[in-house]
Amino acid sequence: MGSIFLIFFGTLLIGIPIGIAVAFSAIMCVVLNPTLPFSIEYIFRSMVTALDSTTLLAVPLFILSGNLMAEGKISEKLFNFFSYFIGNKRAGLPIAAIVTCLFYGAISGSGPATVAAVGAMTIPMLTRLGYDKNFVVGMVATAGGLGVIIPPSLPFIMYGLTSQESVGDLFISGIIPGILIALIMSIYTWGYCKRKGEDREKLQANFDDLKSRGLWNIFKDSFWALLTPVIILGGIYTGVVTPTEAAVLSVVYALIISLGVYKTMSFKDLVPVTTATIRGCAPTMLVVAGATAFGRVLTMMQVPQTIATILTETFTSEIALLLAINLFLLFVGMIMETMAAICICTPIFLPVVTAIGMDPIQFGVIMVVNLAIGFVTPPVGINLYVASNMTNVPILRVARHAVPYIVMFLLALLLITFIPSLSLVLL
Repeated sequence: MGSIFLIFFGTLLIGIPIGIAVAFSAIMCVVLNPTLPFSIEYIFRSMVTALDSTTLLAVPLFILSGNLMAEGKISEKLFNFFSYFIGNKRAGLPIAAIVTCLFYGAISGSGPATVAAVGAMTIPMLTRLGYDKNFVVGMVATAGGLGVIIPPSLPFIMYGLTSQESVGDLFISGIIPGILIALIMSIYTWGYCKRKGEDREKLQANFDDLKSRGLWNIFKDSFWALLTPVIILGGIYTGVVTPTEAAVLSVVYALIISLGVYKTMSFKDLVPVTTATIRGCAPTMLVVAGATAFGRVLTMMQVPQTIATILTETFTSEIALLLAINLFLLFVGMIMETMAAICICTPIFLPVVTAIGMDPIQFGVIMVVNLAIGFVTPPVGINLYVASNMTNVPILRVARHAVPYIVMFLLALLLITFIPSLSLVLL
């Protein structure tokens, strides 16, 4: 058992892409131990069949939808709407940025996409209005993690595939935890702005400008953007569409409002958007294929059972066991790509938590929240890289100013872990 993980982490350390690393590790198990009850052909067949999934088709479709929405500047419409109501309150605009990340996550399903779309517009504006740039960048980088918790969430789709749980139920279970995290982050933001102070003159001038446009005009301008999560989640929740069909619907809807309603895109923009989607999806699909094969090899080698025995014998308290699993998932999120982490860790830990009576849906939320924190923790921390590239703020400085928000995330994680109703009440 130890050799497969040694090979895996060894390949990661020398810089091999994770999709190739997991597949190579699975293959090397057969090479080093030909007596195992599977062959190299089985591994390659597993990689191919892993991609033959209707549910998995939702991943590239939601990525395409998110890219279309980003190109169509949908985040700007959302931000203006929320700013109209709280833009003159203490910490109103930073909180509006957090809420925009929450809503934009319900459009893109991606953390990095949320940071890029919301940050590109809000970071320069908030900096211009007198907020410390490092604070704003750290806030948006962390709030972008809401993009994978609030549905539709790409990691939830992957967890559903790996655990055989309902993706629709997972989507619904992420709503309250996502709102909870945004609320806790907003409370900290209010306290920060109260302590540091704000340029009230600039903020009032900005609010007066927004107010002069009138509520009706602001609402009309943002209505179609606000309707997006209602259509997607409402369709899934009522059973009208499956998650994959909802992904198709989101692409069609994004095209209609970006090209026809807002006219913030032209047909010539479709080529670079589609190209960016393909470039983003190809590595993800390779990770899914390799990690699925790796997970099946672990299962056939009875690694999950072995680890479950070790954990249950080591931690006699359920609280200690859950804390240990959370710490491990936090570490995994720091060093591993999210999709691969879900494919590998789900078959290992799901039997452990179900044995102590935890609902698999709740564990899916716990896993995704842990990995969302990994978006803003070095060395992988992809949200840090996105925010840094947009603003030219060094990555370590972004990470340092994200720490208070990571603490808020961790507080919410503890509540989600030990209060099952937060994840399950809507089911």
